[in-house]
Amino acid sequence: MATLSALAPCAVLAETLYVSNERGNSVSVIDAATMKPVATWPVGGRPRGIAVSRDGKYLFVCASNDHSVQMIDRATGKLIADLPSGEDPEQFFPSRDGKYLFVANEDNAALTVIDIAARAVAFQVDVGKEPEGVAESPDGKWAVVTSEDENVVNWIDLASRTMVDAVETELRPRHVEFTADGKQLWIAAEVGGVVQIADVATRKIIETIHFAPPGVKDYLVLPCGIRFTPDGKTVVVALGRANMIALVDVATRKVRAYVPVGKRVWHLAISGDGGHAYTANGLSDDVSVVDLAAAKVVATIPAGGAPWGAAIAP
Repeated sequence: MATLSALAPCAVLAETLYVSNERGNSVSVIDAATMKPVATWPVGGRPRGIAVSRDGKYLFVCASNDHSVQMIDRATGKLIADLPSGEDPEQFFPSRDGKYLFVANEDNAALTVIDIAARAVAFQVDVGKEPEGVAESPDGKWAVVTSEDENVVNWIDLASRTMVDAVETELRPRHVEFTADGKQLWIAAEVGGVVQIADVATRKIIETIHFAPPGVKDYLVLPCGIRFTPDGKTVVVALGRANMIALVDVATRKVRAYVPVGKRVWHLAISGDGGHAYTANGLSDDVSVVDLAAAKVVATIPAGGAPWGAAIAP
């Protein structure tokens, strides 16, 4: 049952939140309106990356130990297919046209592109060692994959299906997100303790954002998940073992607030109206619900073992 704080939450959309539980081999299904779990779906080994299909019909989950991306019917929770993903899929990105999944394969250092309708591999591109984060640019020109081991982001030209650049970052880049206008790429460098911004036109790093949450030692600040609010004005950054998220103003690139959440926050999702963030807290086995306007946690919802990723949809 959700534990509500003394602060009454603002209205919450009628959405469904899905949380991958890395050690629980399951997905927690949560009703966002009531802030209560409604189901637990068993999935493959060590589920991490998670997303809803562009048409809203399916949930995709990286079953890392099973070397597949599992395709699940959202209406029933039933497994539809194990999609061939390559070795140890970590994160993925559903293409903007809904036809493909771009999957980062940690063990075989590749980007695997899956044709969803055919349920087959369309093509692969070799990238740097230990790829994890992956995103497609809004114009469909680029796929970008982080390489944790080599401290670079790999830029793949989707027209030619070739890697054309590897841009150095701070230590262990874990996650990437494009701005809605496609002009910037935001990169979470976990061990570096920073978020870096790349100019897409030049593929150069143009700014580095540092974090100093009060009372937290620097080595605990481990940026990972990044999500933009729908209006593009705020970016929410999960700070790992700092047990906090940072709310960053996109225009000024300044932190406007730090919000304490559960333990080891890794990834997060944001409601469709931009009112709330939902954080997957891997060491407290729960989800924090954050009112973004108030910059406060308004509920804590139990999840499974070691929540890792979060996805939300109507």
